[in-house]
Amino acid sequence: MGHHQLDTLDEQILKLIAGNARIPFLEVARVCNVSGAAIHQRIQKLTSLGILKGSEYIIDPEKIGYETCAYIGIYLKDPESFDVVTKALEAIPEVVECHFTTGKYDMFIKLYARNNHHLLSIIHDKLQPLGLARTETLISFHEAIKRQMPILKQESKEE
Repeated sequence: MGHHQLDTLDEQILKLIAGNARIPFLEVARVCNVSGAAIHQRIQKLTSLGILKGSEYIIDPEKIGYETCAYIGIYLKDPESFDVVTKALEAIPEVVECHFTTGKYDMFIKLYARNNHHLLSIIHDKLQPLGLARTETLISFHEAIKRQMPILKQESKEE
């Protein structure tokens, strides 16, 4: 998992589109003082390098009836069941993230439920049958910060 050196133009472009994914390329070009074709080529390059991973519309779960956001630490009965459990978690639409972690949990997931009763149902009816030793649930009251990774100046490494 190597990283790529970004030049000043790449950094400018990433800052602009991270702030507004719908900004027109011609507006980015104007701000960066380059041609629209140059911006288009840079965006393609950043995408092909995997630095940009597409664009998306973000659905607000609360606005469509999912008022409970929960993070669940998962302890597996059998640590070799990561792949099977991950595949099963993918089939649960309320699960929106799954991470393999170090420390206390084998896995850590994020999910949305309509309410606490629905959350309980998801845990008992959908998660527990997956062969879990146990789970620990944290309910989020409010997302205080959510942002893209900022584009920071790369410090040169002294060797």
